[in-house]
Amino acid sequence: MIRHIVLFKIKDEFKDEIPQLVENFRGMKGKIEGMLDLEAGADILKSDRSYDLALVTVFDSMASFEAYQTHPVHQPVRKRMHEVRSASVACDFEI
Repeated sequence: MIRHIVLFKIKDEFKDEIPQLVENFRGMKGKIEGMLDLEAGADILKSDRSYDLALVTVFDSMASFEAYQTHPVHQPVRKRMHEVRSASVACDFEI
């Protein structure tokens, strides 16, 4: 299994969209074959080192994770995140 974690910093002009961005992530749950779990949420501490929101997903295989990258359910969410983010970091590992 693969755990995929992405943290996003959102541009100041889009910060009011954070609740909707979280819902966009959550809307993918159960709609992508091979995605076993999805969690998303907004940062609550707002410390200097905090990112604004997180996406954590689990895939049954590397093939499922790779298919997710181009999946039609993921594409509009991915596109929007590219528009509103100022930075992101990711970590992907086997579990």
